[in-house]
Amino acid sequence: MAQDVTIKITDRNGETHEVLAPTDMNMNLMELIRSYELAEEGTLGICGGMAMCASCQVYILNDVVPIDRNPDEDAMLDEAYHVQENSRLGCQIHISEELEGLAIQIAPEQ
Repeated sequence: MAQDVTIKITDRNGETHEVLAPTDMNMNLMELIRSYELAEEGTLGICGGMAMCASCQVYILNDVVPIDRNPDEDAMLDEAYHVQENSRLGCQIHISEELEGLAIQIAPEQ
């Protein structure tokens, strides 16, 4: 049975929001951030979640999800700004029950 998970998202203004994320809608973190309007419209998910723009870059703040990136994600982050060791593309992290307790910070705008 699918359930919602709680994720803490720190927006670009430094405010932390505790949100519920559905595990049964095939959403990713980029879509979750957009659905809660935690980034200014038109500044996040510009490519629509295709790992082609890095506008949905987030920093993983705890060890709930691995920092391991897929090759497309790694290539895109090689060209992005504000990349840190804990950077991931939000569009590449799908919402699942394993994300319960995840804490992320939205990276500054590109």
